[in-house]
Amino acid sequence: MPNLSAASKDNNTSHSIFRWLAGVIMIAPATLIVIGLFLYPFMGSLVGSFRNESREWTLDNYFYVLETYHMDLFFTIAICLISLVLVLAVASLLAGWLRLKADPFVEFLFKIPLFVPFVVVGHAMRVFLAPHGTMNSLLASTGLFNPDSMPGVAFSTLGLIAALVWKNIGLTLLLVMGAFRGINSSYLEAARNSGAGGFRLIKDMMIPMSWGTISVAGILTFTSMIGNFSIPAMLGDGGGSQMLMIDLYYELIYRQDAGAANALGVISYIASMGAAIYYVKKVAKS
Repeated sequence: MPNLSAASKDNNTSHSIFRWLAGVIMIAPATLIVIGLFLYPFMGSLVGSFRNESREWTLDNYFYVLETYHMDLFFTIAICLISLVLVLAVASLLAGWLRLKADPFVEFLFKIPLFVPFVVVGHAMRVFLAPHGTMNSLLASTGLFNPDSMPGVAFSTLGLIAALVWKNIGLTLLLVMGAFRGINSSYLEAARNSGAGGFRLIKDMMIPMSWGTISVAGILTFTSMIGNFSIPAMLGDGGGSQMLMIDLYYELIYRQDAGAANALGVISYIASMGAAIYYVKKVAKS
């Protein structure tokens, strides 16, 4: 009997080790990608942000960046938050409408931005929203507007927000629509029988029941916006505030100040870190 008990323990131990190794092998690719593409570059930026051209340890890079680009930091966060609210509002209402009344053509139209590169979106919005661009030309063709007095929004804050919203609406809609379609139809029918209309179904049922997915979609959208370069480069106002990625490009390419560029990168990491931590916790719970 003692021999059987010892053999059983050895067998259980070997199975535990095998399961542990199998788990390590399964998570190893994702872990290596995170380490290679995120942690290693981040640590390099973090260390570089505390060094000057003489390789001495200093906080001068952060003092310089915060003094020079503090308004751009507020501008970047404000643009991302405004765009995020618009994206979530439009995606939630549209996903709710498509949940209640399926329309494959409309769904296809709003998924197109998923496959359009950022630089193409920036150029297209420049053409569409320019003072004599497509939108103003169409409005002028009605005869109700003077084409010479119509403003262009391509290089304004409004144009930047419009481009960010259009580009990010596809992914957000896809995530929110998946959550809405997972809601049991019997709940919606019961609410309809109680007199709830379409808007109330979306506002009081679909959104609260899918808030976790909507939050994750918002986090992914926010981090995508704050790290975007192509759209602000195409549509940013050269005479006013800029997005942080434009400042980072200027410091690295034109001033060739790697320390300041690293400091801007670390500040961008910190700005999106709260959202990233929340996302990781949400995924872990699910």
